[in-house]
Amino acid sequence: MKKNVKVGGLTLGSGKIYVQSMLNIPADDVENSVRQATELERAGCEIIRAAVPKPENAALIAALKNAVSVPIVADIHFDYKIALACIEAGVDKVRINPGNIGGADRVKAVADACRKRGVPIRIGVNSGSLERGLLEKYGSPTPETLVESALGHVKLLNDCDFDDIVISIKSSDVRLTIAAYRLLAEKTDYPLHLGVTEAGTERMGVLKSAVGIGSLLCDGIGDTIRVSLTADPIKEVYAAQDILRACGLGGGAEIVSCPTCGRTKIDLISLANRVEEMLRDVDKPIKVAVMGCAVNGPGEAREADIGIAGGDGEGIIFRKGEILRKVSEDKILDELKKEIGKC
Repeated sequence: MKKNVKVGGLTLGSGKIYVQSMLNIPADDVENSVRQATELERAGCEIIRAAVPKPENAALIAALKNAVSVPIVADIHFDYKIALACIEAGVDKVRINPGNIGGADRVKAVADACRKRGVPIRIGVNSGSLERGLLEKYGSPTPETLVESALGHVKLLNDCDFDDIVISIKSSDVRLTIAAYRLLAEKTDYPLHLGVTEAGTERMGVLKSAVGIGSLLCDGIGDTIRVSLTADPIKEVYAAQDILRACGLGGGAEIVSCPTCGRTKIDLISLANRVEEMLRDVDKPIKVAVMGCAVNGPGEAREADIGIAGGDGEGIIFRKGEILRKVSEDKILDELKKEIGKC
C-alpha cells in the first residue's frame, strides 16, 4: 500500500501523477520569479520548485505563495538554516538530503520544524553526488548505490520520528535511472518523484526523459515527474504532459497522425502541427486523428473520436471511422474545431 504524503492541497501516493517544474530565475529576483511561476501555473504545472541558496532568499517563498495556488517546494543544499527559514515562510515541501546538512541535531531541527508545520521532505539523490563510502563499496554509481544512499537518508529522518517523505534517485544515465527506481520501488512505499537529471537540451532531453520517465510510469512507478531540460521551464511542463498522455495517464486531448506518403495531397505536416497546438488547450479526454488520405485514413484511425483525412485540396471529417462530410482544405481546421466542440 503506497504511503500518502500531503504537499499543499495535493496527495502524493493517491494514484494521480503530478507535473513539476523548477524556476530558473535567480532567487534574488523575486519579481521575475513570481512572473515565471504564474506562467508555469498557467501552462499546467502542478508543483513549482525554487532554488533557495541563502536564508534571506526565503522571502521568495512567501511571494510565490501569494502569487500562485500550486504547492511550492524549496530546493536546499547543505545549510539547514535555509530549510528552517523556508519552513517558517510557509513552504509546502522541502527538498534536502539530511546527510548533507550536518549532525543529528540539525537533522532533528529540520524534521521537528517540518512535523510542526505539516511540511514533507523530498530526499533527492543524484548519481553525481553520492557518498564517498558508498562509491568505494560499489565501485561506481549503480542502482544499489543510489537506493542505499536514499534509504540511508530515510533512516536519518525516521530516527527523528519523521515519516512524511518523498524520494527521488536520478541519474543522467537513462538505464541507470530506470533500474534504480525499479529497485527502490521494491524496497519502499514512499511516493517517488521521477526524472532523468541533466537530461540535456530540448530535443535530447525530451527523448531521454520520455524513455526514462515513460518506462517507469508504464511500470506503475511514480507519483510526481519533472522533465529536466536546458530550456524554458514551460517546455518542461508541456513535455511532461505529453509523456503522461503517451502513457495513457494524462488528461486532455491526444493527437494521432500518419507519417505521410506519396498518396498525400495536402500539407499534412503543417496541419498536424496546427491541430496539436490547438489541442493543447482542450481538456476533453478525446483522441483526434490527422490522416494523410481517405484511402485508409478513417479505417486506420477508426478508434479516434474525431478525425480528418486529406484529399486533393480538400479533406473529410470522420467520427469513429464513419465519414461525416467533405470540406475544402482551407476550412478543415475550423470544421474540426466545430466537431471537437460536439464531443
